[in-house]
Amino acid sequence: MEMTAPFMGMSLTVSLLFLIFICGVVAQDGWSVNYIFKSVCVPKRSTVFMRCTYTYPSDYSLQKAFWTKQWPAKNIEPPSLLDHPEFTGRVQYLGDKKHNCTLRLIDVRETDQSKYYFRFITDKPGGKYQGAGGVDLSVTDLQVEVPERVIEGDKVTLTCKTTCSLTVTQTFTWYRNGHPLSSRTDQLHLQPISRKDAGRYRCAVLSQNLHSPEVTLNVRYLQVEVPERVIEGDKVTLTCKTSFSLSYRPKFTWYRNGRYLSFRTDQLHLQPVSREDAGRYCCAVLDQNLYSPEVTLNVRYGPKSISVSISPSGEIVEGSSVTLTCSSDANPPVEYNWFKGTSSVGKGKTYTVKKISSVDSGEYKCRSSNKHGEKLSEALTLNVLYPPKSISVSINPSGEIVEGSSVTLTCSSDANPPVQNYTWFKKPNTGALQKSTSQIYSISNISSADSGEYHCMATNEHGSKYSEYKSLTVLYGPKSVSVSISPSGEIVEGSSVTLTCSSDANPPVQNYTWFKEGGSSPVGSGHSYRAPQSGSYYCEAQNEHGSQKSDAVTVTEKGVKSADLFAVLGVLAGCGCLFVIVAVLYFSKKKQGGSADASKLRQENHYIDMAVRSTTSDAAPDPHLSNQCDVHYACIVLQRVRNPRNAESSAVKASGTDEEVQYATVQHRHDKVVQKTEEDEVQYASIRFTNTGAANRSDVSTLDDVSVIYSSMK
Repeated sequence: MEMTAPFMGMSLTVSLLFLIFICGVVAQDGWSVNYIFKSVCVPKRSTVFMRCTYTYPSDYSLQKAFWTKQWPAKNIEPPSLLDHPEFTGRVQYLGDKKHNCTLRLIDVRETDQSKYYFRFITDKPGGKYQGAGGVDLSVTDLQVEVPERVIEGDKVTLTCKTTCSLTVTQTFTWYRNGHPLSSRTDQLHLQPISRKDAGRYRCAVLSQNLHSPEVTLNVRYLQVEVPERVIEGDKVTLTCKTSFSLSYRPKFTWYRNGRYLSFRTDQLHLQPVSREDAGRYCCAVLDQNLYSPEVTLNVRYGPKSISVSISPSGEIVEGSSVTLTCSSDANPPVEYNWFKGTSSVGKGKTYTVKKISSVDSGEYKCRSSNKHGEKLSEALTLNVLYPPKSISVSINPSGEIVEGSSVTLTCSSDANPPVQNYTWFKKPNTGALQKSTSQIYSISNISSADSGEYHCMATNEHGSKYSEYKSLTVLYGPKSVSVSISPSGEIVEGSSVTLTCSSDANPPVQNYTWFKEGGSSPVGSGHSYRAPQSGSYYCEAQNEHGSQKSDAVTVTEKGVKSADLFAVLGVLAGCGCLFVIVAVLYFSKKKQGGSADASKLRQENHYIDMAVRSTTSDAAPDPHLSNQCDVHYACIVLQRVRNPRNAESSAVKASGTDEEVQYATVQHRHDKVVQKTEEDEVQYASIRFTNTGAANRSDVSTLDDVSVIYSSMK
């Protein structure tokens, strides 16, 4: 059985489930009444449903069904509630004529508290039945129950009570000072209770329009009063106040952060207040077992105790990530600014360099500031380790380096930790010149062989790096001076040979001077010299750093011998004799032949034409060298005669412009004109003629061939 309106909509299935647990009165032969609830407790002015089911034999017909408050007496029929004037308009039968026998009673009153029965009457004699046991209805009121003594901080529960246990769970509503609260059960929990919870409380069941009377909840409390804004150095007084009066002067006890301070009065003086005084305070009256809630004393002050920490805390190698953290003691919280040297680099409690490099090394500080002041931390040195970089080589002295002087090469680098080893190399790299902890490589008494390109390698525990090549140039005077001859060491009279002076020097030789042994004065200058005559020659090479002489070379002259001179004279004499012979033969033939045809005579007899040109003319020489001659030119043309009896000859042809000297041999055998008187052979050597101009020559155009002939005659 339900007491509220929602129960009216309960399905028949649910009602039947309840019947499983109810012991009904079942008569024999099919007569029965089953009450779902034997007792029902409902609030006043609520609505209650009394539910039941009934059965009767099938051959009977129902005539009347009703609820009554009385058990039937002998021959007295109990009255129906519908006929009772107290229930007029408040009761309604909701059952049917077969099984359901539910009754609804609204606006329940305390006078309704009683036992109720269901009774039905059929159409046959004796066909009446009333369910025994009935439903016991109890009516109750709502009332709020509160503790007698409530102290702030206690755990307090308010209960909405009834005189009986309600049959159906109700939804409760709580009010404080007329304002609804959030609780929906018959209990209101105030844990822990505070002074703000004091007031008038009541509960209600809104679905039944049922309200309890209001009751007053008093909360006894102690309260610590603190100033709203406290700055370090101020004079501060804390006061412990009560919400009730005592007939005596109590002793107050003070606590900070749960620790006992002392027995004092209701005031605690902090003059001047410091940041160490900040914390949670409460006061107590121990003989009343009263404790105030804790209140926080907030002391404001500027930054103090500023420090910087670094992570990771060990060695920091270039390329790693580093975080700096600034810590300070201040109230309210501070703002942080980061500085490297005097330059601002960031804001916030932490400053992170994700890929640190050598340029990030230095001193870092953080500045902590709030509205009450600011303070700068001590400097933290960030030392970034890295391998060598910016490797370079310098040379001292930096100016010209002359052979024989001392030179120092210095390897400079940027590294942390400092470079541990320096290694020197010279190009081409055939191995280390020097490996040392010193960055200096020295060369004393430097020579030209030390010229070249140098570089160094710097190494520390984090790596190595090479410098660029640095050129070292050594200046020196001429050395290895020598003379070469072209084309050979012999000179023909009237010509010359070329002498060339070579040397090794830096800077290159500026002056070459030529000397002939035996002479005191120079005979020439320049890199090459044409020697006009035989002798021993040498050169001297000179630059700004010195000079050196070469060894002497000898030039020999190839001259003309006496025998050759006689041969030339013999040739000239022979040419004269030959001319005479030719003339004699010519005139002899002319006498014998008379006026015979000259052409026939030439065909039958030997003839010789000879042309001799004198060089006595003073005409200007031909500018073409090939046409110049200073001596006589004798052009002899010998043609083979038809009769070979007298002589045997060779003809030589010479081109008018060909300068090649032709040599021919003429041999005369026994004839009438020339008699061999001597067997000795006369040799004629070749003679070199100096050419003259063509204008000084005789016209030889009539000759078949013209050539200078050098002959050997027997």
